[in-house]
Amino acid sequence: MIASLLFISLDAKAQEEYGVDVQCEDTCSHIHGIDISHYQGNVFWEVIGENTKMAYVYIKATEGGDRIDQRYEENIQMAHEYGLKVGSYHFYRPKTPQETQLANFMTQCLPKDQDLIPMIDIETTQGLSEEAFADSLTKFLLMIEETYHQKPLIYTGRNFYNKHMQHLIDDYPLMIAIYTGEEPYLEDGKEITMWQYTGKGRINGINTYVDKSRFMGRHGLREIRFQRRR
Repeated sequence: MIASLLFISLDAKAQEEYGVDVQCEDTCSHIHGIDISHYQGNVFWEVIGENTKMAYVYIKATEGGDRIDQRYEENIQMAHEYGLKVGSYHFYRPKTPQETQLANFMTQCLPKDQDLIPMIDIETTQGLSEEAFADSLTKFLLMIEETYHQKPLIYTGRNFYNKHMQHLIDDYPLMIAIYTGEEPYLEDGKEITMWQYTGKGRINGINTYVDKSRFMGRHGLREIRFQRRR
């Protein structure tokens, strides 16, 4: 697993004939990256760094009001050491006070360590009404923006967005998860900046499945660079 990465582009016929898992980054020229947490276990960052297809990584920092990812500090340090552009993400819990969640995230997501804007992972309403969920989420996003002086990247699934988030986050960059193999679209027509195209990606240097994503269309890394105040 510590050998240099070798990517071979194969067409659909070759995939069918040889049973090879042809992944998105093997067949396109978009900018790709991964997101990880403690679930990936021990990551061989020296191998990830050799993979010219993976330009960025989002690392889980926190969840809710009191959970800190046990591998965050190690992961962000090693990702920087091996040349990846790094961002941090927070898993949002709508019922937990926003101030508590922000304080938790701030203990880990330090501006000096960030190459990319913060990402907020939104996957549950925790049973709140649509109105209460919208109020909770918009308040938290505004707090993140005021703290880090830039809008965060929003991560969510296509179905969750269509059901709960239409028109709530019109001014925020968006990463949408959908694993059908077709580029995603949203019912309200909002433009998608990034697409998480698999939750079962494979990459040398990680022994488990890993989430992989890429930029859509004309979008690129410059749009999610962390802007440090002077």
